[in-house]
Amino acid sequence: MFLALFWVCVGLILYTYLIFPVLIIIRGLVRSRPYKSEETTPLPWVSIIIAAYNEEKSIGEKLENILSLDYPSDRYEVLIASDGSTDGTNQVIQGYEERGIKLLALPRLGKAGALNAAVSASSGDILVFSDANSMYKADALRALVKPFADPKVGGVAGNQCYVKKNRTSTVTAGEQSYWNFDRLMKQSESKAGSTISATGAIYAIRRSLFQPVVEGVTDDFVTSTAVIEQGSRLVFESDAIAYETAAATSKVEFGRKVRVITRGLRAIFVVRKKLLNPFRYGFYAVQLFSHKVLRRLIVFPLLLMFFVTPFLWSTNLFYQLVMLAQLAFYCLGSLGLLLDGTRLGRSKIFTIPYYFCLVNAAVLIATIKIFRGQQIKHWEPQREAEIL
Repeated sequence: MFLALFWVCVGLILYTYLIFPVLIIIRGLVRSRPYKSEETTPLPWVSIIIAAYNEEKSIGEKLENILSLDYPSDRYEVLIASDGSTDGTNQVIQGYEERGIKLLALPRLGKAGALNAAVSASSGDILVFSDANSMYKADALRALVKPFADPKVGGVAGNQCYVKKNRTSTVTAGEQSYWNFDRLMKQSESKAGSTISATGAIYAIRRSLFQPVVEGVTDDFVTSTAVIEQGSRLVFESDAIAYETAAATSKVEFGRKVRVITRGLRAIFVVRKKLLNPFRYGFYAVQLFSHKVLRRLIVFPLLLMFFVTPFLWSTNLFYQLVMLAQLAFYCLGSLGLLLDGTRLGRSKIFTIPYYFCLVNAAVLIATIKIFRGQQIKHWEPQREAEIL
């Protein structure tokens, strides 16, 4: 029994971290599905939508960034949905109203309610969503709307890049390594069909495909995947760049991961479960299950393998080496925690195991929350903890 459990776990882990990524990359190379991506005349009428809660420290910089974009000012509008902010966020935004920024001063609704209200008040043919702390490259908006020249494209996921402002955090280095890998996956997925989903920092969809966001889910996931559920493509545009600062501390990043995974898993099984049907959505369903379900829940095969392997110690040298390799990996992850904030701690030999362990620990907490029926409806920005 222990032997069978061991190899089932090994198979799931190898598929998740090796076989599936290789399959995606190969599929992107051999099954290319080109789409039109060009600047149209006139440029699309765009609504830039941002939900903000207590963003007094960053919202001014964000608005300056938007107003400086290389996009005709008469072809876009900006709506900031202030979700019951209790600091000076509203006052900062009001200072920009003469420059065309629209403030929706809302009671505390939660991010879903704030986004829905902003979309209802908008008029753009293309809805662009962004976070209050994400800074766009000057030509990001032009790049983001180019794929909409193809009528089969319903949504475009932008390219989130992390700024290395915090050079001392081990978790920052691990986060950057993860996103470098994720970017490669998105490019390959997009070439052959649709990328799985967009990140909240920068993405856009056709207004006609927007579906109201429900509470307790990851809004960028359900909003971007709505276009796939309705038969359109969601593509990745690497030139549409948004810069964001990675979490500065392990505590901040761990809390963020717990929230994202809790809301993300609920989003799949409650709102977008139809997308897991391969008979209707083909290979995309395989992508979604492999990336958003199996990879997030791989912590359970990992734990099971760790506890089963000692029972196979006396079998042969192979199982002894596997046990020692697991111990070494998790020790490196623990050392990464102890060395967090040091130059040695930023070495990949520590950052990758450490970030891997941190993410999977967050999955355990998120899973417990889901089984308890807990929902996360409101979000609290924790950027004050960042070391700039």
